[in-house]
Parts: sequence; structure tokens; C-alpha cells
Amino acid sequence: MNEERKDEEQPTIPEVLPVLPLRDIVIFPFMIVPLYVSRDRSIKAVDQALAENRMILLAAQKSQDEDEPTPGDIYPVGTVALIMRMLKLPDGRIRVLVQGLSRARTVSYDEDLPHLQAKIETVAEPPLTEAGSLEIEALMRNVKAALERSQNLGKPISPEVVVIANNMEEAGRLADLTASNLDLKVEGAQAILEALDPAERLRRVHELMTKELEVLTMQQEISSQAKGEMDRTQREFFLRQQLKAIQSELGEGNELAEEIVQLAEKAKKAKMPKPVLEEVQRQLKKLERMHPDAAETATLRNWLDWMVTLPWSKSTKDNLDLKEAQRILDEDHYGLEKVKERIVEYLAVRKLKDEMKGPLLCFVGPPGVGKTSLGRSIARALGRKFIRLSLGGVKDEAEIRGHRRTYVGSLPGRIIQGIHQMGANNPVFMMDEVDKVGADFRGDPSSALLEVLDPEQNFSFRDHYLGVPFDLSNVMFITTANLTDTIQPAFLDRMEVIRLPGYTEEEKLQIARRHLVPKQLEEHGLTPEQLVFTDKALRGLINSYTREAGLRNFEREIAAIARKVARRVAEGEKGKVRVTPGSLQRYIGAPKTLPEERLKKDAVGIATGLAWTATGGDVLFVEASTMKGKGRLTLTGHLGDVMKESAQAALSYARSRAKEWGIRDEFFAANDLHIHVPEGAIPKDGPSAGITMATALISAFTGRAVRCSVAMTGEITLRGHVLPIGGLKEKILAARRAGIETLVCPKLNQKELDEVPSILKRGMTFHLVDEVDEVLKLALVPAPASKASPSGKKAGPRPYRARPGRQVTV
Repeated sequence: MNEERKDEEQPTIPEVLPVLPLRDIVIFPFMIVPLYVSRDRSIKAVDQALAENRMILLAAQKSQDEDEPTPGDIYPVGTVALIMRMLKLPDGRIRVLVQGLSRARTVSYDEDLPHLQAKIETVAEPPLTEAGSLEIEALMRNVKAALERSQNLGKPISPEVVVIANNMEEAGRLADLTASNLDLKVEGAQAILEALDPAERLRRVHELMTKELEVLTMQQEISSQAKGEMDRTQREFFLRQQLKAIQSELGEGNELAEEIVQLAEKAKKAKMPKPVLEEVQRQLKKLERMHPDAAETATLRNWLDWMVTLPWSKSTKDNLDLKEAQRILDEDHYGLEKVKERIVEYLAVRKLKDEMKGPLLCFVGPPGVGKTSLGRSIARALGRKFIRLSLGGVKDEAEIRGHRRTYVGSLPGRIIQGIHQMGANNPVFMMDEVDKVGADFRGDPSSALLEVLDPEQNFSFRDHYLGVPFDLSNVMFITTANLTDTIQPAFLDRMEVIRLPGYTEEEKLQIARRHLVPKQLEEHGLTPEQLVFTDKALRGLINSYTREAGLRNFEREIAAIARKVARRVAEGEKGKVRVTPGSLQRYIGAPKTLPEERLKKDAVGIATGLAWTATGGDVLFVEASTMKGKGRLTLTGHLGDVMKESAQAALSYARSRAKEWGIRDEFFAANDLHIHVPEGAIPKDGPSAGITMATALISAFTGRAVRCSVAMTGEITLRGHVLPIGGLKEKILAARRAGIETLVCPKLNQKELDEVPSILKRGMTFHLVDEVDEVLKLALVPAPASKASPSGKKAGPRPYRARPGRQVTV
């Protein structure tokens, strides 16, 4: 930017001018500056100015992000400028050289034109008073001196600007010139542009110059310190080199040679496989020939240090006492019999056969059921060390395999790092959240884990950093996941999946009494003589304050009560606190969840289904109604594609059996059908609501009510067969909570039903069915003797409540 003093008179400025909005700069009068213009409206504004008098109003935008600024987005005070030159660039932009003439304020905008145009009024500076002339003279001298000193301290100010400033006698122009060379932000520069009084403007500029000088002075001091530090480092380097030369002459202090001898001894003691030992010895010979200060020397030293400290042959001794292992597992966890049985079986085989590959287990279950803590318990029962690696959000393959050692700061992958940290080659290695592993341009960690978790390959796992095979076959790998849907099929195929369903109320009660309550008492410094929970209070916490398959929220509520009691004890209150159902609300507030309810009475067109959710199971109501129309089917309730297809299949089945149910042929063509599954804000998907939808539809077509005491689950086919479903235990739990006595489920789920604990099935009647006809006989109320033609009347009132924040799979 240049300052050019014009002796000739200012040209006449018209009242209406095109407006050019500026993104990140404020132009002051008498500045000469090049501008690049790329926006269409701005280019049209420049063309308009060139076609008339070459004058244009330059005004700054309030926000740089606005591509199409409106009059409200532009500051009202700008600078009238003269376009001196214009050059069109190959990319469509134009380059203009402008010179500021005078300040101007916009009066109004004409928004009907293809470019911004405004009516303006020029702003004249008020004359200086004689009273302030001495102050102005002092300020001008200070500003000139500060500008020159800034240049001397390294600020990039043109010498021509300093010369022009020293010869300048007008306070306002000196302030503008100085401000244009201060690299101010738009807001600060605009404030100076809008200051019309030259004296006030000069004061502001003087304050800014004072701050700028302080910053420049501090910057110079920092640079001087850095230079002094660099000189000291170079001096130390030369002195150390001289010291090494002296020690070499005296035959002393060869550190690298001593380190090589130590590494060679450690390599022999590590009992590495022969190929690995040969590679280490080869690298040691290479290290002997390298200069101690070479960059590659440090890299090779680090690699050798990793190699000689890895537990190539170190392993912990397994606890082969089956009864002791069973005792430890039972002590740490209540229930989970399948997992415990699998671990004891592994120990039994290990006791009979010394060399055995470690099993690969995958615990799948909802959050909070104890998957991670179960891994720690398994390690304790086996007498092995425990490593946990969280794979949630991991997207880089190098996290598993490491980086090649040629990269600066490279390290082995997390597998080798964990084994190195434990100091044993047979730990229990738990990989959490394998269903949340990502993939991007850096590779797919799931693919890298295929080698790690395959017993046929992991005996020669090759980490990129080590470059030699490491035997992982003795490691017991355990993975955890909430769902198996997102796990890569080849990855899932290598694992033995053990599903951990949600806990029943009785199981939660036992776990609380044995583990959660004692743990929270200890963590809060309390004793059983100070705080006691009754069984009814714990059941109240389970049913009225938590809705989950696991135990995390349950434990949080117990901890909240323990904190309240700990405060009372710390304040000096004595006596035992007995927590009962009546005192829960006093400690932790009103109940957070309400128990699920069944339908109050038999109703037409509404059937009770069951769904699996991440927190266990839930009751699902399916409504169906008919109305006059043209045979259209409407599905609402945030249904997924699979559930919509189930509704279509249920309708097709109902139409194919219309005659059997006394439904006239013209009924479907003359009526619209609507199926709704509350609550509408919750996503729902899955095939197991098929028989529920078919029951609701046929109830609506025939006018026969559905029994409110019957809940059902099962997939439907066009021929009326009932196919098996998943999550049966969770669905039985939901039915039990809702007080439903009769449950209809597929006959092919007989095996899953047999595995459900008998305490859950107590007081309930189960009907195993193969055909939808069997479902309808059980669910529909018999038709009265005086029954008329099919009715399309709607279902009764909704007896359910919204329960947001969950996703339902039926």
C-alpha cells in the first residue's frame, strides 16, 4: 500500500455510486492498493464504475463468510475510491488498482440492480481547534517516531512510508497512513475509519502504535534468547566432540561399544527363536560400524531394546485347579454359567495336554452386563496377567501392526506393546468394542486383526516395527461387542461367540447383595452397620429407577444413596440407615421409569407384540384400522424396511384367507388400511412383528377383539407359517414386567425357551405355534352369535406411554 499526496483538487464525487464490499480489508483515503474481485455482483459494480466516472464506494463486510452480502451486512462508512487500472485475469477474476479519495456514509441502497449501488454523502473532517494544537503536535511527533522505531524493530514497513509520514503535517492523514500499516483486524480498522475527528483518530492510532512497539520489543527479546540458546548448544556440541576425542586417546568411555555388549548378552538370555536371534545379531554387527551420533543409530538402538526385552519365552504358570478356578469365577460374578463352563472346560483340556492353542472367545451382549469385568475374572482364575485394549473408534491399521521402524517416532502396534508391558507371552488379552472398529484411508484394523485372532496364523504374527514373527498362539484372546451385525464376517467367523443376555430382576437382586452394595459401601467409607438396603428397596431401584439389561445405572443409583448417607455420617449423625421402598424418593427423587403396562381390556384392531431393545425387551402395540377409500395401505410409526415388508406380508396373508374369515371380496378395494406402531419417535425394525400385524389386521377386518392378556412374537410367511425369532429371553422379561400371562411364540424357538430360567416362566403360559391360524384362535375373542358383516371400526384408546431414547428391533 502506498500513500500519494495530490496537489490538484479532489474530483467531484457524485451522490450515487456502485458499492464494492470488501471481505478482509478496510481502505483509507489516499491509499493506493490492488484488489482482486471475483464475485459476480462485485465485477458488475466495477464495470458500472468504469462505464461512468471510474469512482466506486469501498465498504468492508461485517462478516467475511457472506458470499452475497446485503446492505445490512456492510458497514455504513466506507471510502470513495478512484479505479486507476483494471486487468482481467484468465480465471475470470479482475484485478483493479484503486486510490482512496474521501470518507463517505451510505444513505440508502438501490437493491433492484444486478450490483450493489448506494446513495452516499461525503464526510468532511471537523477543523482542529487552537486549544488542542499542542497536543496534536505532540501526538504527531510520537506517532512518527513510533513508526520509524517499528521499522527498526523488524516490522515490514516500506522506507517510503516512513519518509512520507515524516514530511506529513495533517493529523488526519497521518493517522490514516499509520493505521493502514498496522495490520489491524477489520473491526479495529473500521473503528478508525469511522472516527471523523482527526484528533480522536490520532489518539487511537497512538495507542495502537504503543501496543505494537511493546509486542515488537518482546519479540526481539525472545529472538535474542533463542539465538543465545542455539549458540550455547553449538558450543556444548563442540566441547563434547573434543571430550570424546580426548577419551578416545586415553582409551576410555566408549559408550556405544559397552551398550552393544549389553544388548548381545540380553539377546542370549531372552531365548529368542533362532531366526530372530540371527536377525538381532546381524543388526548388532551393523550397529558396531555406525557412527554414535548418526540418526539411524538411535533408531536401531530403540529397535534392539524392544527386541531383547520382549517376553519371547517368558510365561506365567496356569492355575490348573478346576475347583479353585470355579470358586474364583463364582466369587466375582453371579450367573453367566455358559461362560464359566467354557473356561473350566479349557482348563480341563489344558490340564490333560500341555501344548494347547488359546481359545478365541467373543462376548456379545448389551452394555453393563459385565463383559469387561468377566475378562479380568477369567485372568484371575487362570493365574494369568490381563491386558485390555479398546478398539472403539480405531481406524488406523498401524494401531494393530505398528509402523515400520524407518519412520520417525515409530513404535510397535498395541498388541506387541501390551505383551511387552505385561512381561509374559500368555496373558489374557481383552479387545473391547470390536463392533465399533472403523476403517479409512489408513487401512482396516479388522483385516489386520484377522491374522492376530486366527489360531492357524498367529503363531507367526509379524509386527511391522519388529519385522520378525512373534508367537501369539499362547495368548488367550477375548473380544467384546454389543452387536454382531457390524463385525466383518471373516472376523466374526474366527471367534467363538458367547452371548450374555440381560439380567433378570432376581439376578440383579443377587448381584446387588453380593457385589454392588459391598463395593459401594467400601468406596464411600461406610460399613454394613451404617447403611442397609432391604430387598424390596433394591427391587424398587431395579423397576422404578432403571431400565437396562446391565447394571451400570443400577450401581449409580446405589452410589447416589451411599453419598447421601456418607454426608450424614460425616456431619456427625449416628445410627443405622435402613433404605426401604418408602425412603427411595427422599434420597434420589421421583421414579425415573414407570413399569410397562398391558392393555386394559380386549380391543378391536390392536394387538400386543414383543420387541428386543438394547436395554433388554419391551412391549410393542400394533394398531390397525380401516376406513372408506381405495384399498391403500398406510404404515406409520418410524418403521424400518424389514418391518414394512412384514406388514405387506401380513396383509397378503389376510387377503388370501378372506373367505375363511367371512370378509367380502369387495371389502379390500373399497377400504383403506392403516397400520400404526407407537411410539412414532422411536425407530423400529425387524421381522418378528409379523404375526402381531396379521392379528391386528384380521381383528380390524372382522370386528373381533384381541385378548389383552395375550402377547405374541414371530415372523410370518405368505403361506401363514410362523418362523423363529431372536431375543426370546428379553421378550419374556418384557412380558413379565407388563403383567402378561399368555405368550405366543414360534414352535421352532422351543430350544431357546427350554434354556430360559424356570423362574422367569413361572406363572406364565406359553403356546408354541407353527401356523398363523393357531395364533388367531388363541388371540381373537370368539365372534358373537349375532355377528354381522366385517367391520372397520377403529381400535380403542391407547394404554401406553412414550419412552424416548431407545431403538426397537422386533
